[in-house]
Amino acid sequence: MSSSVLYDLPGPRARLRNRILSVVSIAAIVALVAFIIYKFNETGQFEARKWEQFQYAAVQRELLTGLWATLKAAGIATVLALLFGAVFASARLSDRWVLRAPATFVVELFRAIPLLILIFFGYYVPLQYGWSIDKLWALVIGLTLYNGSVLAEIFRAGINAVPYGQTEGAYAIGLRKNQVLRLILLPQAFRSMLPAIVSQLVVLLKDTALGFIITYPELLFVGKQIGGRLPFGLPYVPTYLIVAAIYISICGLLSILAWWLQKRMGRMPKTAARVVPSQDVGDNAGAAAA
Repeated sequence: MSSSVLYDLPGPRARLRNRILSVVSIAAIVALVAFIIYKFNETGQFEARKWEQFQYAAVQRELLTGLWATLKAAGIATVLALLFGAVFASARLSDRWVLRAPATFVVELFRAIPLLILIFFGYYVPLQYGWSIDKLWALVIGLTLYNGSVLAEIFRAGINAVPYGQTEGAYAIGLRKNQVLRLILLPQAFRSMLPAIVSQLVVLLKDTALGFIITYPELLFVGKQIGGRLPFGLPYVPTYLIVAAIYISICGLLSILAWWLQKRMGRMPKTAARVVPSQDVGDNAGAAAA
């Protein structure tokens, strides 16, 4: 009954049409996958020669080294982006325009600039002045500025989505604004923000692949080097399939972690109501009258 409140339940013809569309969609997807596999097989992408090098420990270590570089950049950028987002979201929620206006300008500016340009600025601008900057930190700077600005908007929107009555009730019992934000608004807003936060962190992880532009040795850069080896028949497609599988696995683990956190946070302690005997009610009423 609760589901029928939002929309009309489909009738027999609509259900039949939905089944037909589902079958057609699944058949189209299966046909597309089969066609891709067929073309890969026709062009020799499944030849043993192209996959042979992946059994060597040296190649496996190269992939692990690239994966470690990717996770290191993503981990540092995640921490800094969350701090950046929290600081600028707090400034945008401030009652003082001196804090609110500059924070709004910074957030909107870095949200509007493509991430690739931020990475270029982080790496090449210091070089113009003779400053040497590590490629890791050039990538981290770009990831932090862009994703931190997006996270700032997620934090601000999540806090503003909490009903205003919660804020009024907290002020009514004498809490200060920072206490209202920390004790009342954030715990409620975090549950609704968690899916969006995890989605943005997944985007951040995938954006580390742009580090190959500045030759940062992340997973995609290493995969390009492995795929360009002529003795194994230039196995670009097999290498990129393996790299894609690694990215999908990591992103899937992040999604599972977010689902687990959301489920755990949704658990509320259950308490059973206690029946008060009528004699106790009478005693309490007599004490109150006295």
